[in-house]
Amino acid sequence: MSARDLLHLRAAGVSLVLDVRDGLLPAVLHWGHDLGDVSSADLAAFAVAAVPGTVQNDLDDPARAVALLPEHAAGWNGRPGLTGSRSGQGWSPRFTLTGFDVTADGADNRVIATGADDVAGLTVRIEIELLPSGLVRQRATVTSTAEDAYGLEGLRLTLPVPPVATELFDLAGRWGRERSPQRLPFVVGVHSRENRRGRTGPDAPLVLAAGTAGFDTRGGEIWAVHVAWSGNHISYAERLSGGATVLGGGELLLPGEVVLGSGESYTTPWVYGAHGTGLDAIAARFHTHLRSRPQHPRGPRPVVMNTWEAVYFDHDLARLTELARLGAEAGVERYVLDDGWFRHRRDDTAGLGDWYVDEGVWPDGLHPLVEAVRGLGMEFGLWVEPEMVNLDSDLARAHPDWVLGTDGRTPLPSRHQQVLDLANPDAYAYILERLDALLGEYPISYLKWDHNRDLLEAGGRTGTPGVHAQTLAVYRLLDELRARHPGVEIESCSSGGLRVDLGVLEHTDRVWGSDVIDPLERQQIQRWTAQLIPPELVGSHVGAPHSHTTGRTHDLSFRAGTALFDSFGIEWDLTNATDVERTELASWVAFYKEVRELLHTGTVVRAPQHDPSFAVHGVVAPDGSDALFALVQLVTPETSVPGVVRLPGLDPARRYRVGLQPPGDRPAMRGLRAPEWLAEGVTLPGSVLEHAGLRAPALFPEQLLLIRVRAAD
Repeated sequence: MSARDLLHLRAAGVSLVLDVRDGLLPAVLHWGHDLGDVSSADLAAFAVAAVPGTVQNDLDDPARAVALLPEHAAGWNGRPGLTGSRSGQGWSPRFTLTGFDVTADGADNRVIATGADDVAGLTVRIEIELLPSGLVRQRATVTSTAEDAYGLEGLRLTLPVPPVATELFDLAGRWGRERSPQRLPFVVGVHSRENRRGRTGPDAPLVLAAGTAGFDTRGGEIWAVHVAWSGNHISYAERLSGGATVLGGGELLLPGEVVLGSGESYTTPWVYGAHGTGLDAIAARFHTHLRSRPQHPRGPRPVVMNTWEAVYFDHDLARLTELARLGAEAGVERYVLDDGWFRHRRDDTAGLGDWYVDEGVWPDGLHPLVEAVRGLGMEFGLWVEPEMVNLDSDLARAHPDWVLGTDGRTPLPSRHQQVLDLANPDAYAYILERLDALLGEYPISYLKWDHNRDLLEAGGRTGTPGVHAQTLAVYRLLDELRARHPGVEIESCSSGGLRVDLGVLEHTDRVWGSDVIDPLERQQIQRWTAQLIPPELVGSHVGAPHSHTTGRTHDLSFRAGTALFDSFGIEWDLTNATDVERTELASWVAFYKEVRELLHTGTVVRAPQHDPSFAVHGVVAPDGSDALFALVQLVTPETSVPGVVRLPGLDPARRYRVGLQPPGDRPAMRGLRAPEWLAEGVTLPGSVLEHAGLRAPALFPEQLLLIRVRAAD
């Protein structure tokens, strides 16, 4: 065994040990806690110690560790990494390693392994990176080298997890209740999350995690994967009867979607892996990675006013200008005109695709409104939905062949919409020209890019499934617009939070968390969106007192205190607000501006919910000197007197001054007397605050209390 046979990569407390013995594709001997400075001799001994024994009816030779691309031919009897064939031939490849290039200098830990199966007529290239954040990411490229076409059915990559991982965690959900957590035992078999919506979806797992029994936000060893792709995808956890266990994922390809001719290739999306202690540590790795990207937004995230829930389709210059004036008075920095500005768009049944300003509503174009908004010191933004089309539109009547469909039939409508085939060069060119023209005519700083239906029966021009090509075309369109207009930020909105993934975030600047801005629903939606996405990239707005999506009514402090912890905005007809409400809202806007650097650079922390009636979450400054927490009473508790609030993530050796933080210091309380520390604050070590905590006040349900924690030394 040579040093080349085993490779040990390290970053941010994580070790990745790769094995390329026997000239096969790389396998992982260890992915998890940092093993320290292990010598070559110790690595060799570890490799010997990792070889399992054999039992009856097993393979005659001890099974090798599972490859990143598992192969039946190598003894793996679970889900293979590569599936496909040439009309039934070449369906079980056995790749031989042909290259293994390593870059390992601390900041850049990258491996490129190549393999070939001359009989099957295939080559494969696997890229593995251990990023400075401690994330592992990998992708693979398969190339056909034979003359006959190769029908690719799937290309998925895996990472192993040890047998101590006995529980699974991921997220489910629906529109308006995205990202609902669910747990289940990790037993023998496959837990597979298959998304066939053509977009990430409300029920996407976001992350699929395996961990030790009882793991939560702050404890337990956890391994997790995320597939960075906005189309159909699969994430899965598999445990074989022999004990081998993996997490894996990739794009979910539909029949005939990718057929490789000689010399043609297919590349998977990136599949990310995260390891840590507690779900907060997993989230921190993703947040650190996203914040390290060159394109990550660096400036303060502006206060947004969006017009949708204020006016819907009722566009009137005087009304919208007055709304802008009141927004500017409250401290708004970016004003976004939502749906209803383009031709024939008086409701949601018509007009999608006709991306011209409606002359009947806007005889002078959008110029009067844009000038008024910018004259008030705000940026101007615009809503678009370029991937969709109403059949009642000039575009669909002129080009019915631009609508994705199958076998000559139009897919079932959803929200009165169909999907525009952006893989069609003519359709793509039309949308690019229209958006480019709008961005050229108006000083638009921001696009709210919506996507309001699933891609069901989405067949392309040749009749084969079109989701793969559509997803790549959308990415390409976003990139082309950003290249032509580098100052424009783009938000990924998809029926609210239905396209939230690291794939779309390579091409956009923010995601919309959910169409529901009821703060009670948003508390859980935002809590679990943070498992992947840092708060500065998630839009959250203050709505009207009465939520049109749930029928609930909430205090302004609960609405604003919930929106505060993401990228803050307003979606409320302020012409209907009282002077008192507008004054209070302005105080929340001013406070957001004061703390947004803390919120958008700090570490997100979430106390375990030992009592489901309330939640505690917060953000701790990178140097541990400052923190802001929210105590949220969700429902009435079972006990009359609440327990304690533990404040996680602080420096245990430092002393902190703890007190209430205006304007979130006056929630409605049901107790006769509040705990004594609320009146004057208290100074305690971080270790006490995290492990012993403070007595919680008795709040009425659907109330929120802000707690500020500053280092006292």
